[in-house]
Amino acid sequence: MEKVVCVTGASGFIASWVVKLLLERGYTVRASVRDPENVVKTAHLMALPKAQERLKLFKADLLEEGSFDAAVDGCEAVFHTASPFFFSTDDPQKDLIEPAVKGTQNVLNACVKAKSIKRVVLTSSTAAVIYTPSRKPDDVVDESFFSDPVFCQEKKLWYQLSKTEAELEAWKLAKAHGLDLVTINPAMVIGPLLQPTLNTSSEAVLKLMNGSASTYMNLAMGWVHVKDVAAAHILAYEVAEASGRYICTESIIHYKRIVDMLRTHFPNAPLPLKCSDESSPPAPEYKVCTDKVKSLGLVYTPINDALKDCVESLIEQKMLKL
Repeated sequence: MEKVVCVTGASGFIASWVVKLLLERGYTVRASVRDPENVVKTAHLMALPKAQERLKLFKADLLEEGSFDAAVDGCEAVFHTASPFFFSTDDPQKDLIEPAVKGTQNVLNACVKAKSIKRVVLTSSTAAVIYTPSRKPDDVVDESFFSDPVFCQEKKLWYQLSKTEAELEAWKLAKAHGLDLVTINPAMVIGPLLQPTLNTSSEAVLKLMNGSASTYMNLAMGWVHVKDVAAAHILAYEVAEASGRYICTESIIHYKRIVDMLRTHFPNAPLPLKCSDESSPPAPEYKVCTDKVKSLGLVYTPINDALKDCVESLIEQKMLKL
């Protein structure tokens, strides 16, 4: 029997990998994009193995009520990945928060109408997990942690606020309508790009590699391979017992160690030698429990390999010249 699923925001970095792995596993995929006629954004999807037989593009916009209904109707699962990801904006409400929250409402309302949906898998983020003043340095962060919207607003962490508000709205709607919802909360996602445009997390690596960053940040953060994140989404649907939230991060690593790993692989790259904040002690590599997602059967790719894959892909896509 044909297994039909929907992936929203399908031309994005994570979503393209979700589509690829779904096609490999025999699914028929309905992929929502803002403009199916935009070949620049969709050609890489239609070039995937089995895409001609089992991938169909649908036009949908996060802010347009009802625009996901056609793509979702008749599907057994929806992977909702569509959400803006960038950090700099003059209008966070319009550019980040509204599309994230309204988009989640529109997609989940389409799922309620469809009646055929067995489970919704939402791409959230560790941005919706770790930003809370109650988190102490010695805490081991797990899925029970939730970012505090008031704290995010006070600190002007607009992307973090958008992901937190969107996930809270998703849980509220799922409870109200009896939807089976699972969220994947990845950290900084890197690895090979399938899409032809540069995404925010890959850009962070590119800036270290191409000499445009004279220093690296005094910051420790989570990192994870894009293929692992895509696989986690599919496991969250296929494993019947899956429930709740799943932090998806291979490890928490300070930027200095990231730069050192990159230098080992690419010794001639103009990588930064100094920290942007030499006067302060290094930001601590806080602890995160990564076990829950492993219970679904996920095996993490070492972040050292993810970095190498990311850079080699940037070179192949002609975004980086060494």
